[in-house]
Amino acid sequence: MHPALNIAIKAARRAGQLINRASLDVDLLKVTAKQQSDFVTEVDKMAEAAIIEVLREAYPNHGILAEESGVTAGKQPEYQWIIDPLDGTTNFIHGFPQYAISIALAHNGQLAQAVVFDPERNELFTASKGRGAFLNERRIRVSKRTKLEEALVGTGFPYRVFDHIDTYLAIFKDLTQKTAGMRRPGAASLDLSWVACGRLDGFWEFGLSPWDMAAGALIITEAGGLVSDLAGEAGYLDSGNLVAGNPKVFAQLLQVIQSHRTPALSC
Repeated sequence: MHPALNIAIKAARRAGQLINRASLDVDLLKVTAKQQSDFVTEVDKMAEAAIIEVLREAYPNHGILAEESGVTAGKQPEYQWIIDPLDGTTNFIHGFPQYAISIALAHNGQLAQAVVFDPERNELFTASKGRGAFLNERRIRVSKRTKLEEALVGTGFPYRVFDHIDTYLAIFKDLTQKTAGMRRPGAASLDLSWVACGRLDGFWEFGLSPWDMAAGALIITEAGGLVSDLAGEAGYLDSGNLVAGNPKVFAQLLQVIQSHRTPALSC
């Protein structure tokens, strides 16, 4: 296992301990609204601090991009950790058991290491570029379904920015009729990890942040899947718009989504 991946796992498990402890008394947490339907708790901040402490101890010169604390420059800017300490905060504060810790390492802008840890189920998804993807040390692959009408597809409903909601609803309506089912669990990093292990056959969402996608995207590609922006290119971390799936479902899913694209939603 790559040394950086080991450190990321250590950081994710330390954050997971904090989150599991806090989950026993969710009603006592202090919750702040960053904007409409976008919440942060003291647990998010504590988990992020714990992750950064572990990463900084091992790699003091690496850059960090984290949801709560923003961008921290390092002396080796070619390395950047991309962190979501609690993906699915809204789920967490409602006691809905679908949330995760997401940690990725980019080297010169290319995703190299990834960890998504579900502390509720004790499921650890990992990947290193060129070395495959794993769930609790067991090799995983994307599903083998070939037809969109047989596919279970995940998505994320707009909840902060509603600029493209009409386009989203048109795509949702179309895919609801063309797939075996649509699901919206509410934590993109886990949704992507579930594509990687075959629980979902595809996934799409608009307006994501890099920390929502980075780790899950690498895990999918290392599990044999495909990830792109709405133009079918690799710019999803910049645009925030993402389509993913096993190769067969991905192509059909992207085709449906592209048929609804507008000039304002080009990628």
